[in-house]
Amino acid sequence: MRFIRDDHLRAWLDRLAGEYDLVAPRDVDGHLLYRPVESSQNIVFDYERPELSAKDFLFPPSETLLRITRQADGVTMEEVLPQRQQVIFGLRPCDARGLLAIDALFIAREPVDTIYAYHRQRTTLVGLACPRMWEGCFCTSIGGAPDGTEGLDLLLTRHDDGYAVQVLSDKGAALAAQMALEERAGEPPPSERNAASVPLPPPADWPAWFNDPMWSRHGERCISCRACTYVCPTCRCFDVTDEVIHADTRGTLIERVRTWDACTSPNYRRIAGGHNPRAKKPDRIRNRFFCKFHYYPTDFGPTGCVGCGRCILVCPVNIDITEVLRDVAAHVEGRSSQ
Repeated sequence: MRFIRDDHLRAWLDRLAGEYDLVAPRDVDGHLLYRPVESSQNIVFDYERPELSAKDFLFPPSETLLRITRQADGVTMEEVLPQRQQVIFGLRPCDARGLLAIDALFIAREPVDTIYAYHRQRTTLVGLACPRMWEGCFCTSIGGAPDGTEGLDLLLTRHDDGYAVQVLSDKGAALAAQMALEERAGEPPPSERNAASVPLPPPADWPAWFNDPMWSRHGERCISCRACTYVCPTCRCFDVTDEVIHADTRGTLIERVRTWDACTSPNYRRIAGGHNPRAKKPDRIRNRFFCKFHYYPTDFGPTGCVGCGRCILVCPVNIDITEVLRDVAAHVEGRSSQ
């Protein structure tokens, strides 16, 4: 196996921080988050899963897409794009799979979202395998694994006094060429898996339970805080607004801004005239689960969930995605036995 020692890894990361926009797990006032780092000294290597996913760095919570300037001699439009290449280090495998789910909508078919595609092209993903599955994790039930390789350019696995290195793409090979790698015998032990599994009803089974009373039972607990959406690695709803920055003798400057939206928000589907087809909380909760497990896989391929468990941990009223999946699976099993 290819292997890098701890000291060589830190030296490599320090070089990357000078050449790239380097993002890695970092302690921010007691919260473990993916954040820009200036050197390996800022990086937390021994961690579970960051509280938020890394999608912020390809699909930011708020992002200026265009600056539009109107002056006496005409109108100009300018895209606002970072110029440096970006490396995300320490990405957990579930977060890499989350980006693949977003890819299915933004870049896998026409029309391509050119801003997201730009961020994707300039980004290299270096994963760190989870030694085990953490509280709330159910990635193996959704087709993933704590040491999965999908969507990554490099995967590092903790072993002895360093890390085993798997090269998974041309981008990964380019970065690995700058590492002080050595060959060692053997392989790192596989990650520990949880024994319990969560049922995943196939997309075709969901419509039969659209009007089931269970959505009221789960939905009435919801307080529409949207925390589940904001921590989710696959949620990708957004709104676009034009904001006037200034309008004076210099001319008019307008910024077109894309901002995350959430289907659990009371006003998410409100239309002109005030009608809201999902005015009730159970309707919105039902839509969230149908989107992840029926609509999205039917229309785009990937399931809209990677089993990271963040939504379970963050929900203030204990709505548990695995509980809902078990409910749906029980209904499906009960119907098939009739």
